[in-house]
Amino acid sequence: MILSSAIRAYVYGEAVDMRKSIDGLSQIVAAAMGMNPLSGQVFVFIGRRRDRAKLLVWDRHGFWVLYKRLEAGRFTDPARLHAGGIAMSELVAWLEGIDLSRTRRLRTLDVSVVA
Repeated sequence: MILSSAIRAYVYGEAVDMRKSIDGLSQIVAAAMGMNPLSGQVFVFIGRRRDRAKLLVWDRHGFWVLYKRLEAGRFTDPARLHAGGIAMSELVAWLEGIDLSRTRRLRTLDVSVVA
């Protein structure tokens, strides 16, 4: 599985029962998020205590579910991330425990010619 910068991650803003597997998470993506679980994008779900996360992604042949349990600490509030999707670099930083609300990004440049 290759997670490139072209792929976005979409965070579900509400707590999810971490016992859910592929079928249950796919239903949340389709029904509650209004998105296609077969799109190849990454869908992120957080447990009630915010110490567990599951990622769901389709890769042309089947689903991947990645699971992370923090042994200490909690993920920062997923509701802040849930609006319009985040870049893979932001997802990795968030999974590493970085509070994205306290970081700044360089502004994106919209260029059409190389000088």
